[in-house]
Amino acid sequence: MNTVLYIIVIGFIIYWVGSWLYFWYKGRQMKGSLDQETFETTMRKAQIVDLREKNAFDSKHILGARNLPYTQLKYNEGELRPDLPVYLYGDSKNICVRAALKLQKKWGFEDVKWLEDRFSDWEGKTKKTTKI
Repeated sequence: MNTVLYIIVIGFIIYWVGSWLYFWYKGRQMKGSLDQETFETTMRKAQIVDLREKNAFDSKHILGARNLPYTQLKYNEGELRPDLPVYLYGDSKNICVRAALKLQKKWGFEDVKWLEDRFSDWEGKTKKTTKI
């Protein structure tokens, strides 16, 4: 019984590390990463997408961003215009790269970039969604 459990745990770890390495490599290959300064100075011309879940978005988000959680992206990609640049950000660069790949390969978006740092490191203007 213990041997089977060890094999399952090792298999999961190998899968997780392999998945992380794959998306890290794809992110470097795609060259869509933007530092905070570039992101902030060029974002006025782009559709800004917050990939975090709604509760995180409501607590604080980049001014002008719309919330399309990564988990719901396949249902909401029609909300984005493929002829305009898309700027992504979230809690993980890996999630941003995954979303960028989906937008480019599955839905034909050409200009997709993402914030190099996590949102928690963002120093630009933010907004909190107030609840009534």
